[in-house]
Amino acid sequence: MVTTTAKGYVEPSYERDTRYIDDRITVSGDGEREWPVEAGRYRLVAARACPWANRTIIVRRLLGLEDAISLGLCGPTHDEDSWTFDLDPGGVDPVLGIPRLKDAYEARQPGYPRGITVPALVEVDSGEVVTNDFAQMTLDFSTQWGAHHREGAPDLYPEDLREEMDEVMQRVYTEVNNGVYRCGFAGTQEAYDQAYDRLFTALDWLEDRLTDRRYLMGGSITEADVRLFTTLARFDPVYHGHFKSNRSKLSEMPVLWAYARDLFQTPGFGDTTDFAQIKRHYYVVHHDINPTGIVPAGPDLSGWLTEHGREALGGRPFGGGTPPGPVREGEAVASEGRP
Repeated sequence: MVTTTAKGYVEPSYERDTRYIDDRITVSGDGEREWPVEAGRYRLVAARACPWANRTIIVRRLLGLEDAISLGLCGPTHDEDSWTFDLDPGGVDPVLGIPRLKDAYEARQPGYPRGITVPALVEVDSGEVVTNDFAQMTLDFSTQWGAHHREGAPDLYPEDLREEMDEVMQRVYTEVNNGVYRCGFAGTQEAYDQAYDRLFTALDWLEDRLTDRRYLMGGSITEADVRLFTTLARFDPVYHGHFKSNRSKLSEMPVLWAYARDLFQTPGFGDTTDFAQIKRHYYVVHHDINPTGIVPAGPDLSGWLTEHGREALGGRPFGGGTPPGPVREGEAVASEGRP
């Protein structure tokens, strides 16, 4: 969840703001803060640069929700006020008719007091943000939107694995997804040293866990893999240097590197990942970390397309299902963002 802020990003000890608009879109839609599942009613506003938003783009594609939930994409950079639709003609989202995501937050709550974040689900007719609770959002895509899943969609949140899976995802979130930010935004040496040790302890745990299993929960892709992938994809281009997470590059961790390449080469993962936008976001927006705004030319990304050998561990990426079809027209990653 990337938040616009009027202040710098570095803090003495970084703490993520986890106060979200936590409404949900559910099958029943009859709870106090529940909205009904309805194809075409909501628009997912995301940004390819953001790892938290990238999750929602991947899950939407894997489950085949393109016809049910439209996609609006903000550009990779934002100012202190809001993410903006600068990739669209005239800088206006063609469905919501707004130039800034902030407008949808203000429609929901005038004077919205917190950061303007992606991803967000917006009700098209009212123009109001329904929720920006990114963690629950993708789980609801799996569990609440089943009537709109494509034929052959994978089960990304298998009921028999949920207890263990929730524990794995929580550790991935606190130690890895958020761990790189604790390194990058640390404002003291002590805070950085502690964050660095926690991050690489968790990466070593993952390296060990994935040695003899193809995916985090076994032989098929689950939401847990989606959540880990978006951090791994950004590790060498951004987190290793920009966030000082530099004990090892991803490409120097053999198991995790092979695992990440396996996912990248699976439909839904690499075809939703835009390295150019990723680098531009972090190096341009984080002025207090990179005051020049220079975006580095490297690293060489061609390794993402090399053989990974993970198929030797067996398993079926989509379980009993099938891969998603071609990327929808207008949703492909631009050539400059691909290896």
